Amino acid sequence: MSENYAIEMLHITKRFAGIVANDDITLQLKKGEIHALLGENGAGKSTLMSVLFGLYHAEEGEIRKDGKTVEIRDPNDANDLGIGMVHQHFKLVECFTVLDNIIMGVEPNKMGFLQKKDARKKVLELSEKYGLRVDPDALIEDITVGMQQRTEILKMLYRENEILIFDEPTAVLTPQEIEELMRIMKNLSAEGKSILFISHKLNEIMAVADRCTVLRKGKYIGTVNVKDTTMEELSAMMVGRNVNFHVEKTPAEPGEVLLDVSHMTVASKVHKNNAVRDVSLKVRAGEVVCIAGIDGNGQSEFVYGVTGLEPLVSGQITLLGKDISHLPIRKRNVSGMGHIPEDRHKHGLVLDYSLENNLVLERYFEPEFTSGAGFLKKKNIRSYAEKLIDNFDVRSGQGAVTPARSMSGGNQQKAIIAREIDRNPRLLVAVQPTRGLDVGAIENIHKRIIEHRDAGNGVLLVSLELDEVMDVSDRILVMYEGEIVGELDPKQTTVEELGLYMAGAKKDEVSAE
Repeated sequence: MSENYAIEMLHITKRFAGIVANDDITLQLKKGEIHALLGENGAGKSTLMSVLFGLYHAEEGEIRKDGKTVEIRDPNDANDLGIGMVHQHFKLVECFTVLDNIIMGVEPNKMGFLQKKDARKKVLELSEKYGLRVDPDALIEDITVGMQQRTEILKMLYRENEILIFDEPTAVLTPQEIEELMRIMKNLSAEGKSILFISHKLNEIMAVADRCTVLRKGKYIGTVNVKDTTMEELSAMMVGRNVNFHVEKTPAEPGEVLLDVSHMTVASKVHKNNAVRDVSLKVRAGEVVCIAGIDGNGQSEFVYGVTGLEPLVSGQITLLGKDISHLPIRKRNVSGMGHIPEDRHKHGLVLDYSLENNLVLERYFEPEFTSGAGFLKKKNIRSYAEKLIDNFDVRSGQGAVTPARSMSGGNQQKAIIAREIDRNPRLLVAVQPTRGLDVGAIENIHKRIIEHRDAGNGVLLVSLELDEVMDVSDRILVMYEGEIVGELDPKQTTVEELGLYMAGAKKDEVSAE
């Protein structure tokens, strides 16, 4: 009966140029339930939720709230109906503060004067209640991706929405934050709020969802009660085949030192203390070295220093025996470094470029792609792009000419990974490489990283995913408050011990060499 459902999306069809993103999909959200939406990258999950939130208009189908047909023309209509959304790619104004972003559009005022004091108090109460601690006065452009995610969640809680859409909410959270978010979601559900939860992470769906709807290539596959199914069954529904959850690899055989970081210090944009303090480490050929840690402990700034996105306060970086401490980014790339960045929009892609132009961003000046007169060889660029699209299963509505902005987050990520790995860099710096990817794509990317290692290259992996840290790494370095506080062998340690180091409980002076 319709009255049992908070939201019904009936026979929704949404088309874009060259692709049917949603093909006759029906989704029904019960009152007070947590309903997971599962599917591969580009399966149409975010599109379906964007239709519900008023960002897109469906060509066919209807939406009902509490049994009554409603028209949602834009996000204001959605908010008026009590529908809130935490977006996969954040909708934040970078030059505004956290507080300004949270209250934007619903600013409290008295006789036309902004009452920020009351808003600030409410935001601090919400952040304390839900364990989503933020600095309300920090600028969005200066805070980590994880902190931006928390800002998005607080934005929705501040509006007291009753239908909550979480689009990949855990993609950038630490394991501890994910556990906290799961608890928050269960509490919100117990309070009577209805939650739609998009995730690729099957263990999260098994832990928190009541029911799960699966989409594949824009089509509805089925809805199941989570307690009556398994992760293996869900993954097979999602990708149409069985998935191997274990990373297959032989023991590492480390060779020459490729990257030598000596006494590196990098300043913080957020506070006066340095974000990275006197860090030294080495990465050798034939090994995957992982930097683990709770988000915000200097990992991002460390990568910025290594890749040239931020200058060093002090220290030296040597790549293949060459001092690159003050080289510009392109020269580091040409010297043998590849970089899969943490923020794919800010540092990974030019969103208004086509997919093919993004795939040659770091190589367009090579003779293969540019003539002696300086003209691009567009035919070569097209065939190269099509090869990468095929090899890495990058799904896009118009193939190589698809604007990067119009692609799903997971396929944007696959494009970056394709570009960086295909260059065959001697050192691959991979930050959250599987963020937002489905289990099938994760399986493939982990396999590619191990192949890159086995070809005699080095990988510096930065990950917040403890399963990824334990499965893919050959050595684990734990970063806490800008320093390396432990070096662990994934074969000899446990997730619990790793967690203690990450929390600073086992801080000791350990050489990371």
